[in-house]
Amino acid sequence: MRIVSVEERAVPIKSNISNAYIDFSKMTASIVAVKTDVIRDGKPVVGYGFNSNGRYAPSGLLRERFIPRLIEANPDDLVNAEGTNLSPENIHRILMSNEKPGGHGERTVAVGTLDMAIWDAVAKIEEVPLYQWLADQYGDGTVDERVFVYAAGGYYYPGKGISELQDEMKSYLDMGYSTVKMKVGGVPIAEDLKRIEAAIDVVGSGRNLMVDANGRFTLEQAIEFGRAVEPYELFWYEEAGDPLDYHLQSELSKVYPQAIATGENLFSVQDAENLIRYGGMNPNTDFLQFDCALSYGLVEYMKILDMLERHGWSSRNCIPHGGHQMSLNIAAGLKLYGNESYPGVFQPFGGFADTLAVSDGYVALPEAPGIGFEAKNNLYELLKTL
Repeated sequence: MRIVSVEERAVPIKSNISNAYIDFSKMTASIVAVKTDVIRDGKPVVGYGFNSNGRYAPSGLLRERFIPRLIEANPDDLVNAEGTNLSPENIHRILMSNEKPGGHGERTVAVGTLDMAIWDAVAKIEEVPLYQWLADQYGDGTVDERVFVYAAGGYYYPGKGISELQDEMKSYLDMGYSTVKMKVGGVPIAEDLKRIEAAIDVVGSGRNLMVDANGRFTLEQAIEFGRAVEPYELFWYEEAGDPLDYHLQSELSKVYPQAIATGENLFSVQDAENLIRYGGMNPNTDFLQFDCALSYGLVEYMKILDMLERHGWSSRNCIPHGGHQMSLNIAAGLKLYGNESYPGVFQPFGGFADTLAVSDGYVALPEAPGIGFEAKNNLYELLKTL
């Protein structure tokens, strides 16, 4: 069993949208294909992967460092003890060989992109959906047959006013979502409050709305905004300040009594544990958004889940960032709370299988082997060009 080749290409996912911190006018993503010598249905097994939105394509790191390290490795070191499949754990160790601790940076995105393709290949070799493989090998053998998903949108956009925001929120409800998320922090508080109230008029309750500041606020601003939105009883208040400012998070948690969400920009088990130790987060109310495709991959993500359990947290506190099928498989197979969704942006990467509609805020699972990219036609058409 061998990896025959690994291909990578940067593709644009640019748009005119923006959040409180960045715009997406030059955004890119890496797509990769890990080609093996294993034959299924008369064709070689190919695992596909990509990095989640919000971080640019790590092409240089992949091409100059991590892909060569994978290709140059002893093939026997890439497989499990039985020699029947690739070993994501062994491959992770090889990719991280000769890497100093700390300084996680963008290398986490490069490794996470390759890791996704490896898991896709592993499940395809086993001829089962990845969620079932995860449940069998790392869980209790059962899966969540439906997964809670929320629609992430509400971005700032040139010429987008209150009525356009409301039309967008209504479109998500029409698609079957019950809970939606919108961006805040990019305009004065008074204006954002008008936007929030307009969105609530559409979705029916603050419990059906999340707000995301994308790390924009100082401590004083985060507390001021929290006090302003507290009466709405929102589903959650997300990433108020810099993701590594655990003091800010802790101080906000002391005064904001409702659910807080953060973690999408923490890319290692060490940073995740520091959030739990020092961020004042509450396992009874709060949500964690670590994204395996940005944080060294699923091998690292499972270490994070183990760490959370040691600290008294549950996998049900986790709703990954990213809005893609990889996180959907993890949510179903490892029994997370749910998964993000991008029904309107970051195509073709956002969203799920073509034949599975969202209903009452939940989506069912495809039966395709692997992650299920082949069940999302516009994405598969792009991936198979590698």
